[in-house]
Amino acid sequence: MRINFRASTSASALSAYTALSDRYDDAPIRSADVIVALGGDGFMLQTLHETQSLGLPVYGMNCGTIGFLMNAYSEEALEDRLRAAEETVINPLAMHAVTASGREHHALAINEVSLLRAGPQAAKLRISVDGRERMAELVCDGALVCTPAGSTAYNYSAHGPILPIGADVLALTAMAAFRPRRWRGALLPKTAVVRFDVLEAAKRPVMADADSRSFRDVLSVEIRSEPSVCHRLLFDPGHGLEERLTHEQFM
Repeated sequence: MRINFRASTSASALSAYTALSDRYDDAPIRSADVIVALGGDGFMLQTLHETQSLGLPVYGMNCGTIGFLMNAYSEEALEDRLRAAEETVINPLAMHAVTASGREHHALAINEVSLLRAGPQAAKLRISVDGRERMAELVCDGALVCTPAGSTAYNYSAHGPILPIGADVLALTAMAAFRPRRWRGALLPKTAVVRFDVLEAAKRPVMADADSRSFRDVLSVEIRSEPSVCHRLLFDPGHGLEERLTHEQFM
């Protein structure tokens, strides 16, 4: 088995990289059968984005803090663990944002696309779904659309729902909604196209973020699932995303 190892810049991840690459050899990415990512969830997202065109499965080992997308770290029997691993395939979100300067930006997000106020005043957003206006005005600190894989991240901290990994739905969640008061958001089919239009953009500037790729002074943001892009994640048996999402709800 040809393994390509990738590590974040943390001391623990670099130490793990040295130990594992010495023991199992570090294959060039173009000839690898599998990628092993050493770090935390942020580094796993980075790895998935950077290697998406290769179509290789990615097995993460936690050298970070939470490690929701990672497996437990161990140097022992790695090849056996990789052969026994269960694969989960997820699709990212595609974001199309237009800024006040007229520039258009495209980005993919595995967890969520979020809109956040970028000034002292709350954001004012108009929400449309599949071309139909659903909310004329949402006054809030921000709003996001997330995938099931990302539903336990920022979405859950904003009191959004945890979505089963096999569910063909997206969550739209508001952060600190002021009007309508305490609006909690909506569940939408995976095929939905969500559009946010920023109202009073000069007075109430808004930034958009797709998995830590940020764009300031946005006027509109369109978000949809991107089924043509598939990320392959590997997990130890019994510790896949479905189990983790269920476990999270009973903690």
